Amino acid sequence: MSNALAIAGVTAVLRHLLNDGMINHNVSGIVGSTVSVSVLPPDRVVAEGGSERSQINLFLHQVTPNSGWRNEGLPARDPSGRQRLANPPLALNLHYLLSTYGGDDLHREILLGYAMQLMHEHPVLDRQSIRTALQPSPEVGDSLPPALRALADSGLAEQVEQLRVTLETLNGEEMSKLWTAAQSSYRPTAAYQVTVVLIESTAPTRTALPVLSRGPVVAGREQGILATPDLIPPVPTLEGVEPAGGQPVAQLGKDITLSGHHLDGSAQRVRLRNARFGIDARLPASGTTGDRMNFEIPIEQAADFPVAVYDLAAEMIRPGEATPRETNHLALVLAAELTDLPKTVTRDGSGIASFSLACRPEVRPEQTVTLILGEQEVAPEPFFAASDTLNFVIPQAPAGEFLARLRVDGIDSPIVDRSATPPVFLDKRLTIQ
Repeated sequence: MSNALAIAGVTAVLRHLLNDGMINHNVSGIVGSTVSVSVLPPDRVVAEGGSERSQINLFLHQVTPNSGWRNEGLPARDPSGRQRLANPPLALNLHYLLSTYGGDDLHREILLGYAMQLMHEHPVLDRQSIRTALQPSPEVGDSLPPALRALADSGLAEQVEQLRVTLETLNGEEMSKLWTAAQSSYRPTAAYQVTVVLIESTAPTRTALPVLSRGPVVAGREQGILATPDLIPPVPTLEGVEPAGGQPVAQLGKDITLSGHHLDGSAQRVRLRNARFGIDARLPASGTTGDRMNFEIPIEQAADFPVAVYDLAAEMIRPGEATPRETNHLALVLAAELTDLPKTVTRDGSGIASFSLACRPEVRPEQTVTLILGEQEVAPEPFFAASDTLNFVIPQAPAGEFLARLRVDGIDSPIVDRSATPPVFLDKRLTIQ
């Protein structure tokens, strides 16, 4: 693959091709003046107030994605977005305008004819031509500016797919728009496309280890893939996460039941991960059967598990096996719990209600926190470190009794007792008087 210098490298190779062609065909002798090849924007080819010389200009006017390569090698990162799995190439098509200039009659047409003939005779930029153009001899290379010397390291000659040059068709309207945008007078022009330039990063990636065997060895042979005549896959699988009390969210110190199949075995654990907070923890499981597994997030570890959505999976060593297995992944939503909610708050003379409440786990400064009293949201006073105590000041606080719930990053603490039939509200009430 090429690197970021490849775009400039292609332009340099095309300029070298045209330069050599003009010399080999003695075009300077035909038109009676020196012919140069430039790679400038059209408005800079002829200096203001200067005379027009015999010249070919190659202008890169557009870069588009290559449809055949654009999805090659995806995805580039793991689900957390932190670990690079591959370096997929940036596949590009380069679009050029080849225009000719001349101060005398027919010079422009002569130059355009030779230039188009050269491009037609080189539909593929072979590797040796690229090396010759980008790696000049030492006596020439030492006199080049640093930018041109750097092109030798573009990797253009070594990329997996060779560069193809094709003539493009631009109608009058498209050509008019291009020259109008360039703010320059129109000159005889041909459009070309060069495809495909593959730019790839060299950042280190994560590579899986090779497979040692395809199952246990039976009678001197690897068992390989087994076919199981059953509608239920023979691998540990989670199908549901059930927090205590039928709640949609889990809380610290309360049972969480995992349902599925093939969950029996030894060394059962539950793995919780959260990329935002950099959490990757394993907790012991209990009461495990073939289709159920229980665990809880200990209150003693409250500081390690903030309110968030966690990636959850179960681990165990299945009967008859020696290595642990990990199930599929499900989501676990951990909510806050109001542990010390004042029952009554008295407003001061100006109608301001001030109070503090305790919660668990601690909320962190980077989290969005609000207290919902009935239908009204109230933000806490600013805090700059993880805290389990929040202070609130409500100006012109309305009097009355309100159901209270704490919302952290959009996750509400439970307010409904779902174990009752019919459901009722929990006793999480705050009275302002």
